Amino acid sequence: MASNILLDGSYNAKISDFGLAKFGPSASQSHVTTRVMGTPGYAAPEYVATGQLYVKSDVCGFGVVVVEMLTGLRVVDLNRPNGQQTLVEWIKPHLAERKKLKDKMDSRLAGRYPSRAAVQIAQLALSCLGSEPKMRPSMKEVVATLEQIESVDERPGPTRKTTNNSRNTKSYRHGGSDHRPLRHSPPPLHPPRKDPIHSRT
Repeated sequence: MASNILLDGSYNAKISDFGLAKFGPSASQSHVTTRVMGTPGYAAPEYVATGQLYVKSDVCGFGVVVVEMLTGLRVVDLNRPNGQQTLVEWIKPHLAERKKLKDKMDSRLAGRYPSRAAVQIAQLALSCLGSEPKMRPSMKEVVATLEQIESVDERPGPTRKTTNNSRNTKSYRHGGSDHRPLRHSPPPLHPPRKDPIHSRT
């Protein structure tokens, strides 16, 4: 769960609470267990239904964490209205469209984020949440996509000149339907990671 991801002084991620971690199969051992464990809302649907784990089962959990980061909401909250208590099922229809996503972004960001990057990350999260393992990307593909999103430049908006020999102040346009390459690097949604994300299977 997101609360188990800690950051050190250099914003390197540290994972805590491995109390329910499981080793994957080795040799002829099976992926199947008769006891389903884990935090509600994070487990992949195939694991909940059958107790069977796949390499891409953790990809689904990563998608859940990304949705938490975008919305600032708990994955399960019984205090939310009916139909919104389970975050993933409620938010899925909103992840693919810019206008719908904007209303669901963490209000504490106050709109201070690159909207194009937010949409792309939301679409990546949606692919990670595929109902079947084969529909999800690998974590290698996830990392490559995140690096590509980070490298995209932001196209500058109009330049406003100031007096008294002060520096020009540029405003940057976020959003819109223009899909041409951008030229100025947008601020990341969070400080960049030094180490790539790897899947644990």
